[in-house]
Amino acid sequence: MRHLTAALSLGLALVLVSPAGMARAGADAAQPATAQTPPMAEGPISPWAERSRVTVRVSISRQMMEVWHEGRKLYDWPVSTARAGKVTPTGTWNGAQWLSRNHRSSRYNNAPMPFAIFYNGHYAIHGTDQVRKLGSPASAGCVRLHPDHAKVLFNMVRHEGKDQLKVIVVR
Repeated sequence: MRHLTAALSLGLALVLVSPAGMARAGADAAQPATAQTPPMAEGPISPWAERSRVTVRVSISRQMMEVWHEGRKLYDWPVSTARAGKVTPTGTWNGAQWLSRNHRSSRYNNAPMPFAIFYNGHYAIHGTDQVRKLGSPASAGCVRLHPDHAKVLFNMVRHEGKDQLKVIVVR
C-alpha cells in the first residue's frame, strides 16, 4: 500500500478516466466513466516493473502507455508516437535525464511540450495541445500525452526521483 500512500500524498488522481470522461480499461474503454474507479492497486505485480518506483511502458502498435508504481499498474493512457517518416526508438531506459515543466521545442517551431520528461537524448514523454490525435501516430518521435496525464506522470517522477524512472518502449 506504500504506492497508494505516496500517490495520495502527491494529490494524484487514482482513477482510470481520460479527460474526456471515458474509462480507459480494456473492453470498457468506450463506456462512459462511472464513479471514481480506483486503479488496479491490488492487481497483478509486473516482474519487469517492480525494480523501479515508476515504470512507463509504451506500446507503439497500441498507441497506449501503461504507468506502474512499485510494480503495480495504475494507469492506461492513449499516446501519440512517431508519425510516418519519423521514429520513436524502442528499448529500455533507466532514469530520466532531465525534467522541464514548461518546455518548448527548439527543433519544431517552439512547439509546447508541457511536463516534459527527457529519457533518451532529445526524446521525451510530454503533454500535447493536439489531444485529438492521441491514440494514433502523430509526433516527430516523442511520446505525447494529454497534458493532464503528463502532469500526473511528471509529478510522480519528480516525487520519486529521476533515477527511479524506467521507460520501456515496445513495438
